[in-house]
This record gives sequence, structure tokens and C-alpha cells, in this order.
Amino acid sequence: MAEQIAQEAHYAATVLKTLSNEERSQALEEIRLGLINAKKEILVANERDLEAARASQTSAALIKRLDLSKNDKFDSMCDGIKEVADLEDPLNKVTLARELDEGLDLYRITCPVGVLLVIFESRPEVIANITALAIKSGNAAILKGGRESLGTFKAMANVINKVLKEKTKVPGDAIKLIATHSEVSDLLKQDQYIDLVIPRGSNKLVRAIKDQTKIPVLGHASGICSIYVDEFADPAKASRVVVDAKTNYPAGCNAVETLLVNEKILGAKIYEDLLKALVSAGVTLHMTAQLLDSVPGNLKSTYPDKFVAAKDSDFRGEFLSLDLAVKAVTDVSEAVKHINTHSSKHTDAIITENEPHAQVFLNGVDSSGVYWNCSTRFADGFRYGFGTEVGISTNKIHARGPVGLEGLVCYYYQLRGHGQIVGDYVGGGGHRKFTHRELDPKKVKLD
Repeated sequence: MAEQIAQEAHYAATVLKTLSNEERSQALEEIRLGLINAKKEILVANERDLEAARASQTSAALIKRLDLSKNDKFDSMCDGIKEVADLEDPLNKVTLARELDEGLDLYRITCPVGVLLVIFESRPEVIANITALAIKSGNAAILKGGRESLGTFKAMANVINKVLKEKTKVPGDAIKLIATHSEVSDLLKQDQYIDLVIPRGSNKLVRAIKDQTKIPVLGHASGICSIYVDEFADPAKASRVVVDAKTNYPAGCNAVETLLVNEKILGAKIYEDLLKALVSAGVTLHMTAQLLDSVPGNLKSTYPDKFVAAKDSDFRGEFLSLDLAVKAVTDVSEAVKHINTHSSKHTDAIITENEPHAQVFLNGVDSSGVYWNCSTRFADGFRYGFGTEVGISTNKIHARGPVGLEGLVCYYYQLRGHGQIVGDYVGGGGHRKFTHRELDPKKVKLD
């Protein structure tokens, strides 16, 4: 069964990539309208999933990710489809043009990756996000949602499948939605037909996927994001940025989990104001012994439950809640060393008005996103202007950071000649030399 699913998706991908940008974009508009028209039914299914999740004592973080009704998430999901549709066509772009010899021209051209297998937990909006990105980039996608979002998943899948078959030129098998765990295990073996696996979920899920497949995996196992407050930090910026990074959406993989403060600010007003801003926003601070002793007495008495002793493991994992690990460091170099040792290479930030210190941090931290004086919560495909994202990658090969359309295309080389053979050229037995003259890719017309 899994092999058949993969084969069908593979064949659909070969058809999908031949459709015009207009045909692919129009299909997305039809999907968006279909989801909007079915909003009531989808949210009813989502509420049933939420009730079941609460009854089974699912974690608060997962429940937040599951809920489609809060903070205009459903409407934002539909808006994201339109934004993807309106993006520039990522396919058939000439990124290199070179004359190898007169009448023998080489081109490097963007093309789809092929077939994506996307496995996700809780977040039902991923169905719409991935569908939009896959179709726009000419890729087929096989989607598997978590059991906690199964009702929402089915409701949305029914809409998408119906729209594709009845109102678009996109092959119906280009977007395939599966429900059982056993199918995933078998699909992870289909490296002949599936080109890329994208897991979106917990550290446990991502690591399990990586251990089960030979197919390349794009993603991140966790989001251990850190912010370093330098001795030259602006007090107002420090409090504003750190509070936003922790409280805007604590369950997000781009929420800050570790706060590093320069030891020179301990006892200063900036430090007290930063602690007060965090605890008054409901954040529990997991502090090293040194820092627990440095907490002003008035804060301890006012917020007695918000200052607790940190464990070593607090600096190596995600809280995904209103909790924050806090540690002092001697300087920016020690902050960089701590982050590179403990982080998941997701997103990290420095708060400082000292440009040389900022440059040391920006150049030294080995993460997919490194920020200066702004919240880690900006690590998001929508906020980067990608329309939406397929996920965030901490890989160093292919796409890195928030992955949008650009991360779902690769390239191939196209060579156009007039009967030339290698045997005529130097290195192949002949005497003719290559010209290797660069051409302007922007002026190339391959239609």
C-alpha cells in the first residue's frame, strides 16, 4: 500500500511540474475558497479534537498548537494560501548561463524537489501550509497528521481533495493525506519515490524519523533559543524583547528558552527591571545558584513562586511554557560558547548597543538565525515574507532557517548544442578549446 501511495505521488509530481504558474496559483485560490466555505464544519471537527485532547490530559503546549479557533488562526491560515499563490513563480528560473563553446550553452534551472513526505503533530493548519507550498513549487506531498488532530485533518483533507479533483488541473494524487502510523513506517522506506521527509513536531518525533529512513530529512529536533543581554544593552529594549520572545507564544519553537545576562549588570537597575518584567508577565525563572542570590528582596517577596533553582537539563531543553532558564556569563564570547554548546542551532539573539560585541555574536553563533536587538519570535516564514513555511531547518545542507518556496526547489543543468561531441575537445581526445564565457541569466529566454 505504501509503495502504491508513493508511486502515485511520484507520477503526479511529474505532471504537476509541467503546469503553468497560473494553473498552480489558481488551484491554490480554489483551495482557499473551499476551506473558507467549510470553516464552520472544520472548526466543529477541531473542537471535538480539542475536547478529546483535554480529556486525555494532552500537554498545554500541544493543545495550543491544535486549536484553530484562537487568535484568528484559521483566517490567517487561509490568508497564507493566498500569499503563497501571489508569490513569484519559483520554477524554471535560470540561475547560471554559460557558453561552453559557440553553439553549446549551459543553463542551471530551478525545478521541484519531487515528492515530499510531511509528518506533523497537532497543528492542523500545516495541511493548508504544505499544500500551498507544495503545489506552488510543483512538488507532490504526502501528509500525515497526529492522531490528536485526526478529526480536523480529515475535515480539511476532504475539502482539499474535492477541490483538486473538481476545480483544478492539479493531479488528485499530488496531495495525498494518510491517517495511520503503519503507513508512515512503510513510506519511510520508499526512497525510490520520495525525495524529502519533513517532520514537524517534538524532538522525539524528529529523531525517530531520522533513525528510520534513508531519505533526506529537513527539519529541526528542538528549538532551544537563547537571548544574551550584554552589559551595553538598552534597558527598555532588553525587557521588551525578552518578554515578547518568551510570552508571545511560549509553545512556539522560536520562543526563547534560555536567558544569558552579563554578570556586570547584576544588581543594576536594568537587571531588576528585566526580572520584574518577566515575572510580572507570568514567567517562572529557573536560575543558577549565583543568580538566585542576586534577586532583589522586594521581587522575591512579591513573586515568591517565580524564582526557582535551575537544573543543568534546563539549559539543554525546551520548556514550551512560561518558564525560562537564566544564567550569568562574563562576556559576549562566553555567551557565544554557551549557545554553541547547548543550543539546537535554531535562533539566538543579543541585546546590546555595542556594535563590536554584536558583530562577535552575529559571526560566532552557529545557528540558522542570529539576531541583534529583536525577538527570536521573528523566526518564521510568514514574517520573513515567504508567505508561509514548510518548517524550520537547522540543517547545513540545502535549506536552512524558515523554509518557504525557495527551500522546496532544487536545480538541474540543461545543455543545448548542435551536434558537438566530447571527442573534439581538449581532454577528450581533440584539440578544440572551451570558451567558458559567462552569459547574463536575466537575458536568457528558454521558451
